[in-house]
Amino acid sequence: MRLRVLMCLIVWLVSAPFLAESRFPDKALCSVCALKGGETELEKVRARSEYDGEPYYFCSKNCKKEFDSDPIAFLPPVFPRPAPAFVVETLEGADRALADLNGKIVLLDFWATWCNPCLETMPRLQKLHAANSGKGFDVWGVSIDEDRNRIGKIRKMMDKLGITYPVFVDAKPTPAWYRFRVKAIPAMYLLDREGQIVAQWTGNIDFKDVEEQVSRRLDKTVESGER
Repeated sequence: MRLRVLMCLIVWLVSAPFLAESRFPDKALCSVCALKGGETELEKVRARSEYDGEPYYFCSKNCKKEFDSDPIAFLPPVFPRPAPAFVVETLEGADRALADLNGKIVLLDFWATWCNPCLETMPRLQKLHAANSGKGFDVWGVSIDEDRNRIGKIRKMMDKLGITYPVFVDAKPTPAWYRFRVKAIPAMYLLDREGQIVAQWTGNIDFKDVEEQVSRRLDKTVESGER
């Protein structure tokens, strides 16, 4: 009897991984690719993880590894939620922090001079900033460039694109991109007057949605009589 139980246990241990694998859907939305690249097509499932009792599927073991290292960053965002405390530097070296938003609605844009999708978006951010900066709204560009000549490169790119909204360097030991759990750029976070994250976008950004979210927040401010 004991031998039979032991044999059954061995068979179960050997077959369990294969049984688990067989429960995979053939295709699913990769949780990592969806966030980082805006992927919307179902992909062949090659790995699976579980977090907080929910299954998540991936197109590769590398995506699973990235998810497992920081699951919360890849979960559907919760709104509103408090923006993490952060400090960035002006191009002149002065510190700016969450408290310096001064009760404004702010769109944080994480970007880099080497990121072409970021550069393509910045002229539209400039127009959004110019149209609404007198209404209690600002765009804050946060460059994640790391090379020694980054200040020169940032200034040159700002001049080329005609950027006048504030641009900062993410140069602290614990950078803002880490506190916001940024996994791909461009990445944008809309903060309300109370410093709450009320919307966010990553990767392949629908800028029309960005404009609509900003307008909606400004309209609410007008309706409530806030300034």
